[in-house]
Amino acid sequence: MDKDLKKLIEALEAQGFTVERTSKGHVMVYRDATLVVTFSGTASDWRAMKNGIAKARRFGFKWPPKR
Repeated sequence: MDKDLKKLIEALEAQGFTVERTSKGHVMVYRDATLVVTFSGTASDWRAMKNGIAKARRFGFKWPPKR
């Protein structure tokens, strides 16, 4: 898992999302027991992170987090 995904996971957890890691290395993000998005542990597509953030924003995720 790269450092950008780790920062994203920390921000998701801080905003009340539940994050689980599968045995295959995928990161599954839930909000109130509803699957929001699944991130690959090692995404090969440069748009994968942006598309995942867009899906999470539809569920109330604020990105980038305020400092």
